[in-house]
Amino acid sequence: MTKAEIFDKIADIIADRFEVDRDVINDQLNFKQDLDADSIDFVEFVLELEDTFSAEISDEDAEKLNTIGEVVDYINAHQPGDK
Repeated sequence: MTKAEIFDKIADIIADRFEVDRDVINDQLNFKQDLDADSIDFVEFVLELEDTFSAEISDEDAEKLNTIGEVVDYINAHQPGDK
């Protein structure tokens, strides 16, 4: 899956989960500052990412993910079969 495809899937999840206009979602969008996501929102988002991309995201790694771009890069680097 390409980074563009990963971004599109993540953007769709964010638009739905956080009720944000899909057109405003970009790599620099910050979960806490721009989406006002609390810790429960973020945990639920990470769980949805794990289901969507068949990837496991450790709590330690999840804490380092602040922007959409960071999530896209993380998923891209941890796709199944890339080992």
